[in-house]
Amino acid sequence: MEYGGITNLAASDFSKARSRAALSKILNLMNSDRDKLLSFYDVKEMLKPKNQVYMGLQTVPIKLIVGSEGRYRDFNRYFLPRAEHLRSRWIRVDEAHIKDIILPSILLYEIGGVYFVRDGNHRVSVAKTQKVEFIDAEVISLASEIKIQPGMTPDQLREAIIDYEKKVFYEKTQFGELTGDMSLNFSSPGRYDEIYNHILGHKYFLNETVEEEIPFSQALVSWHRNVYSPAVTIIREQWLLTQFPGRTEGDLYVWIMKHWDFLKKKYGGYSMADAAGDFSRKYGENKGKHFRFFSLLLDRIFKRKR
Repeated sequence: MEYGGITNLAASDFSKARSRAALSKILNLMNSDRDKLLSFYDVKEMLKPKNQVYMGLQTVPIKLIVGSEGRYRDFNRYFLPRAEHLRSRWIRVDEAHIKDIILPSILLYEIGGVYFVRDGNHRVSVAKTQKVEFIDAEVISLASEIKIQPGMTPDQLREAIIDYEKKVFYEKTQFGELTGDMSLNFSSPGRYDEIYNHILGHKYFLNETVEEEIPFSQALVSWHRNVYSPAVTIIREQWLLTQFPGRTEGDLYVWIMKHWDFLKKKYGGYSMADAAGDFSRKYGENKGKHFRFFSLLLDRIFKRKR
């Protein structure tokens, strides 16, 4: 094939890829995250890997490349080009593919069993468009015990991280066995570490009143009975979850405790219930408040009649 023909073919490939990207965006208008390429920095921030190791040159399955370090806005989750300014470079890479020219290896990060492009986004895009199954890459691996499935959205990854953190926390502390409570849930990662520190703080407080060291398990039960459960009761009595859609009782407990501490330091005497009400008034969502109030009231009335 002559050079002009190859260029025209590559240009046609790019136009088709752009059209498919535009169609994907339209199909995912109601949930735009399903069309987004994962950001390596966002994933790294969520997973918090402890170390990294250079793994050298490897042959990597294209289907396991799910994100990018710096170009995650330029391509969609299928690595289709989302912007016209990518055209010239994309076409040059596609021309090399058509001519069977071997290009340098790309650079990838591996984390959670999948890969993110450090350098070589256009080559990955062309390879996926041309249905290439494998690509040569230099790989840096970042340690993570959480596995990422290809096709995960940021929200699904966040949920997987939270589930993992809950599993580790419950196993480490025997929280479920000691309290009988399996409903300590959060809507964002990192909260179980905060709860662990709350329990340690409560343990320190208890140890100041006795001579012998109180075991962690005893402090945990005391914290759950005397701190967490009363806070949850207030959250339920004030129906605070209606003011914070998508959040959990655990979320509100953490926020209210921080707000309560702030109020006590600033104004002195302040009850937990007053702190909860103040937090809701300042940061809650007021839209639809009365509708939700009467809806919950009716639910409560009908439940009592049964």
